[in-house]
Amino acid sequence: MNNWTLPGTYTFRGHDVRYGANGDGPPIVLIHGTPFSSYEWRRIVPCLATHWRVYYFDLLGYGQSDQNGVSDVSLGVQNELLAGLLDHWRLDAPDVIAHDFGGTTALRCHLLNGCEYRSLTLIDPVALSPWGSPFSSQVRANVDVFRSLPAAIHEALVRAYIRSAHSRAMADEDMAEYVRPWIGEVGQAAFYKQISQFDRRYTDEVEAKYSCVRCPTSILWGEADQWLQIEAGQRLKELIPGARFHSVPNAGHLMHEDAPEAIVGATINFLKDISMQ
Repeated sequence: MNNWTLPGTYTFRGHDVRYGANGDGPPIVLIHGTPFSSYEWRRIVPCLATHWRVYYFDLLGYGQSDQNGVSDVSLGVQNELLAGLLDHWRLDAPDVIAHDFGGTTALRCHLLNGCEYRSLTLIDPVALSPWGSPFSSQVRANVDVFRSLPAAIHEALVRAYIRSAHSRAMADEDMAEYVRPWIGEVGQAAFYKQISQFDRRYTDEVEAKYSCVRCPTSILWGEADQWLQIEAGQRLKELIPGARFHSVPNAGHLMHEDAPEAIVGATINFLKDISMQ
């Protein structure tokens, strides 16, 4: 069994949010996407922690953070959580690396909450409409039906859903860790709750502000991403002043499984370039 633990606890609106931190040096904050957790960073944290102080956490309603009794886990609340965590950690302008919904969260926190970053790296972010899938549309239209699925069918569905996000074969124990937060009575309800709260208005309301991003930005996109087309990343690059764009061959939406070395290499090169400016 993998030993991915988040020892820190931050109380946000009465709910526990779990986080961890490793390494010494300038701060980097990692933000995961959906339906994943901070577990997606497990291979990347040790590499970055040799030079940086790396902070990572589970979004509200995800992973090891509270799921039970949490009514709002939408993109409209996660940026508020991030702003609170940055204050809790006393970080003024960290480097930020964000994936999928984490990208939305980082952009909203920067543009709506006024949080400053030294740099921003976006990995296959949810940033431009349209986004979502036929599956998520079915869940939103029939959420009570999905919540009542037999446990075995639900678990198989979650596994298939996650499997479609990456290209390389994943070890059984790693898949089990991705699936673990979403099984059981509480986990199953939480899985469909977060999907039922997908809403494009949370990206639509910041899209017009992308020209106001105030930090160097790098965008990484998996060429084999089946969830978000690479053209969305190319469009986003044109909207953010001075943004860099890098496509990653043979990587799907969950680049952390397909090409973690690409994330580490791009991060080191990007931050080195910034430091030399």
